[in-house]
Amino acid sequence: MSTTAIVLIVIAAIVVLAVMLYLGRKRQESQREEKRVEAGEQRSVADTKAREAQQARLAAEEQAERARAREEEAQALRRQADEVDPDVDLDADDTREERERV
Repeated sequence: MSTTAIVLIVIAAIVVLAVMLYLGRKRQESQREEKRVEAGEQRSVADTKAREAQQARLAAEEQAERARAREEEAQALRRQADEVDPDVDLDADDTREERERV
Protein backbone atom coordinates (compact mmCIF):
# COMPACT_ATOMS: atom_id res chain seq x y z
CA MET A 1 0.00 0.00 0.00
CA SER A 2 1.36 3.35 -0.92
CA THR A 3 1.89 6.21 1.48
CA THR A 4 -0.71 8.28 -0.32
CA ALA A 5 -3.35 5.61 0.20
CA ILE A 6 -2.54 5.38 3.91
CA VAL A 7 -2.72 9.17 4.30
CA LEU A 8 -6.07 9.25 2.46
CA ILE A 9 -7.44 6.43 4.65
CA VAL A 10 -6.34 8.24 7.84
CA ILE A 11 -7.83 11.54 6.62
CA ALA A 12 -11.08 9.76 5.68
CA ALA A 13 -11.21 8.13 9.13
CA ILE A 14 -10.64 11.49 10.83
CA VAL A 15 -13.37 13.09 8.69
CA VAL A 16 -15.78 10.24 9.47
CA LEU A 17 -15.04 10.54 13.21
CA ALA A 18 -15.48 14.31 13.09
CA VAL A 19 -18.83 13.98 11.29
CA MET A 20 -20.00 11.35 13.79
CA LEU A 21 -18.96 13.56 16.70
CA TYR A 22 -20.75 16.56 15.18
CA LEU A 23 -23.95 14.58 14.56
CA GLY A 24 -23.84 13.11 18.07
CA ARG A 25 -23.60 16.55 19.63
CA LYS A 26 -26.43 17.83 17.44
CA ARG A 27 -28.61 14.91 18.53
CA GLN A 28 -27.79 15.54 22.21
CA GLU A 29 -28.65 19.22 21.85
CA SER A 30 -31.90 18.31 20.11
CA GLN A 31 -32.79 15.93 22.94
CA ARG A 32 -31.98 18.58 25.53
CA GLU A 33 -34.21 21.06 23.75
CA GLU A 34 -37.04 18.50 23.64
CA LYS A 35 -36.64 17.95 27.39
CA ARG A 36 -36.67 21.71 28.01
CA VAL A 37 -39.93 22.00 26.07
CA GLU A 38 -41.41 19.03 27.95
CA ALA A 39 -40.36 20.52 31.29
CA GLY A 40 -41.93 23.85 30.33
CA GLU A 41 -45.19 22.10 29.45
CA GLN A 42 -45.16 20.24 32.77
CA ARG A 43 -44.55 23.48 34.64
CA SER A 44 -47.45 25.06 32.80
CA VAL A 45 -49.73 22.18 33.79
CA ALA A 46 -48.49 22.41 37.38
CA ASP A 47 -49.21 26.16 37.45
CA THR A 48 -52.71 25.57 36.11
CA LYS A 49 -53.41 22.90 38.73
CA ALA A 50 -52.06 25.18 41.47
CA ARG A 51 -54.41 27.96 40.34
CA GLU A 52 -57.34 25.54 40.26
CA ALA A 53 -56.48 24.31 43.75
CA GLN A 54 -56.28 27.89 45.02
CA GLN A 55 -59.68 28.70 43.50
CA ALA A 56 -61.18 25.54 45.03
CA ARG A 57 -59.72 26.43 48.43
CA LEU A 58 -61.14 29.95 48.24
CA ALA A 59 -64.54 28.61 47.19
CA ALA A 60 -64.49 26.16 50.10
CA GLU A 61 -63.59 28.94 52.53
CA GLU A 62 -66.45 31.08 51.20
CA GLN A 63 -68.86 28.17 51.51
CA ALA A 64 -67.68 27.51 55.08
CA GLU A 65 -68.21 31.18 55.92
CA ARG A 66 -71.75 31.05 54.50
CA ALA A 67 -72.40 27.92 56.56
CA ARG A 68 -71.17 29.64 59.73
CA ALA A 69 -73.41 32.62 59.00
CA ARG A 70 -76.41 30.31 58.53
CA GLU A 71 -75.63 28.53 61.80
CA GLU A 72 -75.45 31.88 63.60
CA GLU A 73 -78.72 32.92 62.00
CA ALA A 74 -80.33 29.64 63.09
CA GLN A 75 -79.07 30.12 66.65
CA ALA A 76 -80.42 33.67 66.71
CA LEU A 77 -83.80 32.44 65.50
CA ARG A 78 -83.79 29.73 68.20
CA ARG A 79 -83.00 32.31 70.89
CA GLN A 80 -85.76 34.54 69.55
CA ALA A 81 -88.20 31.61 69.56
CA ASP A 82 -87.16 30.73 73.11
CA GLU A 83 -87.81 34.32 74.19
CA VAL A 84 -91.30 34.18 72.67
CA ASP A 85 -92.16 30.69 74.00
CA PRO A 86 -93.71 30.95 77.49
CA ASP A 87 -92.74 27.35 78.33
CA VAL A 88 -88.98 27.91 77.94
CA ASP A 89 -86.91 28.84 80.99
CA LEU A 90 -84.25 31.18 79.55
CA ASP A 91 -81.94 30.88 82.58
CA ALA A 92 -81.86 27.07 82.28
CA ASP A 93 -81.22 27.30 78.54
CA ASP A 94 -78.32 29.73 79.05
CA THR A 95 -76.54 27.28 81.35
CA ARG A 96 -77.24 24.41 78.90
CA GLU A 97 -75.77 26.43 76.02
CA GLU A 98 -72.68 27.21 78.10
CA ARG A 99 -72.20 23.50 78.84
CA GLU A 100 -72.55 22.64 75.13
CA ARG A 101 -69.87 25.16 74.18
CA VAL A 102 -67.37 23.62 76.61
